[in-house]
Amino acid sequence: MGKITGFLEYERVDEAHEPPQQRLKTWKEFVITLNTEQAQVEGARCMDCGTPFCNSGCPVNNIIPDFNDLVFRNDWLSAIEVLHQTNNFPEFTGRVCPAPCEAACVLNVNDDPVGIKSIEHAIIDRAWAEGWVVPQPAAAQTGKTVAVVGSGPAGLAAAQQLARAGHAVTVFEKNSRIGGLLRYGIPDFKMEKTHIDRRIAQMQAEGVVFRTGVLVGALPATIQALKITNDATQTISADELKAQFDAVVLTGGSEISRDLPMPGRDLDGVHVAMEFLPQQNKIVAGDKLGAQIKATGKHVIVIGGGDTGSDCVGTSNRHGATSVTQFELMPEPPEQENKPLTWPYWPTKLRTSSSHEEGCDREFAIATKAFIAGTGKDQGRVVALQTVRVQWQGGKMVEVRGSEEEHPADLVLLAMGFTAPVASVLEAFGVERDNRGNARAATERAAAYRTNVDKVFAAGDMRRGQSLVVWAIREGRQAARAVDEFLMGSSRLPR
Repeated sequence: MGKITGFLEYERVDEAHEPPQQRLKTWKEFVITLNTEQAQVEGARCMDCGTPFCNSGCPVNNIIPDFNDLVFRNDWLSAIEVLHQTNNFPEFTGRVCPAPCEAACVLNVNDDPVGIKSIEHAIIDRAWAEGWVVPQPAAAQTGKTVAVVGSGPAGLAAAQQLARAGHAVTVFEKNSRIGGLLRYGIPDFKMEKTHIDRRIAQMQAEGVVFRTGVLVGALPATIQALKITNDATQTISADELKAQFDAVVLTGGSEISRDLPMPGRDLDGVHVAMEFLPQQNKIVAGDKLGAQIKATGKHVIVIGGGDTGSDCVGTSNRHGATSVTQFELMPEPPEQENKPLTWPYWPTKLRTSSSHEEGCDREFAIATKAFIAGTGKDQGRVVALQTVRVQWQGGKMVEVRGSEEEHPADLVLLAMGFTAPVASVLEAFGVERDNRGNARAATERAAAYRTNVDKVFAAGDMRRGQSLVVWAIREGRQAARAVDEFLMGSSRLPR
């Protein structure tokens, strides 16, 4: 612990942002990473607690006090070595993780928590700039082959760990580029895709083979009907994969969007978020699209108050929307959490994202009753939403009589989360599902991440349902160890 009284002497140093009027003109990242001095000051605020709750608050169990101290001491090389012990891709989590570690920080009990996420961001950006992130190929090959289905954070983490254990790993991705929802779900202004590209290059140097445009298990018509992004030009069956590989790891995303089956749902101008967001990511990447859903000059209503909804807000503002409004079914949470009640757990409180700051009206405790069609030239298109205010009584939603309203809307984006992975993929492999439609697999002991099908494993959203990038990385790493033990009888991979 380099600065015993640092938490008493220094106030929290937050990462700066480019001003909204400037960042709305581009799709580039706008967060300004802490410089060396700022990161050292923030690292000095860490109290090196006897029981560091931040470690358990972090799903990958980052060794947070250690790298905080190393940054304070200006030992950045050791800091990235510590960080990489638990997290394969800190450049992802340092940008898009909501930082449950900070909610669990002991300093958060009665002060601002340590800026752990910003320190992590600074460490990995420094490591790439200094050339410290290099391929780590296995010293020897095992002769075993593993197929990883899905190239999101869970699949990439599993693939990298297994390749470093000496297995021949092939990653199958239905889209034309690697990254899963990192690539096609998160806007570039939150995470530019060059961060994925250089990790792919590292993994290829470590022996990982990537096969894009290959749809595994499901039928193209099924994927199309679900309005899931799919660039596949080839298909491969579950039986073929099981025959060709010694183990298969299913790491696809929870891609079925929660819908809102109200009158008028089939009108033009009503889309799920995952129709809207991937298109813009493809445009930024240089892809040519026949048609794009655009918010330019429109009154946009985003239904859903989570991160995906916030991403729709930021994207709509960059398109040049006339207005953007976000609906949330739940009541407005308090601006400040009740820390004695919630700490060290993730609290419910009002969270204002950078996209909200760029321009957005937020409506809470409001439910959509119908999508209203236009007339004349607008026939067949949505022009408004019919809504009603709601109250929550005894855990049940009750409509407020007389609160019906109409809200102008030229574009409605449904961002209410995701319900399950694609069922036909799990069915093709014969994998049992839980009551939420996810692959049924435990996470502990000999059965860890194993499905009911011999040599078929599941991790990430495919197993646990819609979750955070950091949880996907954790599950990918743990599944890799389980596969390694299955193939070799034991494993030296960290769990």
